Amino acid sequence: MTGTVSPMLDRLAAERATGALLRDHGTLYLVDGQVVHAESPAAPGIDVLLTSTGRLPAEDWQEAVDRAGTRGRVGRFLVDSGRLAGGELELCHLSALFDAAFFALAPGSGPTRFRYGAAHWLGRIRPVSAAVVERESRRRRQLLDELWPYPDTDTAPVVRRTTPSGQPVTRRQRAVLDLADGERTPGDIARALGRPAFHTLIDVRRLAAAGTVATPRDAPPPPSPVPAWVGRVADDPDTALLRRLRDALEASL
Repeated sequence: MTGTVSPMLDRLAAERATGALLRDHGTLYLVDGQVVHAESPAAPGIDVLLTSTGRLPAEDWQEAVDRAGTRGRVGRFLVDSGRLAGGELELCHLSALFDAAFFALAPGSGPTRFRYGAAHWLGRIRPVSAAVVERESRRRRQLLDELWPYPDTDTAPVVRRTTPSGQPVTRRQRAVLDLADGERTPGDIARALGRPAFHTLIDVRRLAAAGTVATPRDAPPPPSPVPAWVGRVADDPDTALLRRLRDALEASL
């Protein structure tokens, strides 16, 4: 999969622009041409990832927003006040950034606009180059298509099949299945579990390929067994990647 994801993002990176790149499915925030944060209605924010798991009490998050949000230093406040370790915040922030950027940069996500000078209240935590963000978005889309090539599965409600498929189900997938009630979308399930949306999309497409959940594009299970490599994709596909990305970013400084 080649080619640019967003020509405007490439141009803004070359200009070392600062501001907000707005698209129908999300927003990327840039400082000096680097991506410092991303948000999307399709992806749980960093607040959900931190508070829903119990790692950070909701009242601590709200205090940080109230006291440091207007100065764009919420992330710095969480570290300086001892609520989070710096490395922990960086990994969670990278997870939220790549998760939201994947949806914001999705093909056909509408017109692109840029608001020069706009800044995010979270503040600058771990800038990422536009090239890395685009490359990771392409990698994720290719992985999803290899698992189950029907993207409408990502946005419509999914429901567990009444007849067991016989395929093994991991603990992470079991949690997804418990919420696959025919009304929740993968995004709804991700928010309920406090997980990145991309993780949930991987689980849903794996389950769809195995015939364990019914989807909008309800094709019969494949005539041959699901390839073994599908089951070997890590249950937590972002953690190792994020650590490698962070190490590479540090090495390039």
